[in-house]
Amino acid sequence: MRSHALRSALVWACLASPAWAGAPFQVSAGIGWSVRATWELPAKPLAIAHSKDSRRVFVLCEDAKVRIFAANGRKEGELPVGADIRGIEAASDGESLYLASGRDNRITVVDLALAKTIDTHGAPALGPDQAPVTLVVFSDFECPWCTKEAPILQKLLAQNQDRLRIVFKHAPLPSHSRAEGAALAAIAAQLQGKFWPMHDALFAGAPWTAETIQSAALKAGLNMELFRLDQAGTEAAARLAKDRKDARQAGVASVPALFVNGYPVRNRSLASLQSMVDGILAGVEPRP
Repeated sequence: MRSHALRSALVWACLASPAWAGAPFQVSAGIGWSVRATWELPAKPLAIAHSKDSRRVFVLCEDAKVRIFAANGRKEGELPVGADIRGIEAASDGESLYLASGRDNRITVVDLALAKTIDTHGAPALGPDQAPVTLVVFSDFECPWCTKEAPILQKLLAQNQDRLRIVFKHAPLPSHSRAEGAALAAIAAQLQGKFWPMHDALFAGAPWTAETIQSAALKAGLNMELFRLDQAGTEAAARLAKDRKDARQAGVASVPALFVNGYPVRNRSLASLQSMVDGILAGVEPRP
């Protein structure tokens, strides 16, 4: 583990010195300080780590749990670990933890996925409404990686027909000149109850030309006069704006972006997605 004595001491002071909370700027022996925040913990802290940008702080506690906090002190979650864990270090992006055993010569690397809250109301979906697992996909019809992911999601749904619901959210990239128009077209198709036929036709439309969207609408069997009105209407624009807002709030930086019960997906392969579904359904808490 790397040693960051002064930095760790300052973070420790913020966590462990409630008497200083709200104290003014002070100086002592050439060091000036002020307390940013004090966080109360349910168990004695043993070690602290944080991401390079300090946006996420990890506190290993005596009760064999790592408490995870945002920089403002808001608790983001907790990770159960083995009772032998005595040291932690964080990756620079705060997305992985390195856990050191105090019992043997063992380091465990844990990849973190903190759940996001994503509003799916009104979004097109496949699978039972009451399915125990919901997969949300933020996608772009002009994105080749999104095109490749669509059949994988279809296979995942086929493997979990009574257990999985897939929800589609629009996140067209500015770099794709026709992606926004395709998203509006898909929303217009949804208003006619034909989102999924349009979805399939749009993903099958490459190479993209000026006629791609029109051809997809015809293939999906839409009322073309109503389709043109809805595509340019306020309802489609509002729904697209809502999906884009939800994408920003979920931290979506690229597409396709997948979330399983709110947990961001790192590996989009069928096997990895099935593993996430199985793990959520099992409802167990294995300890690293």
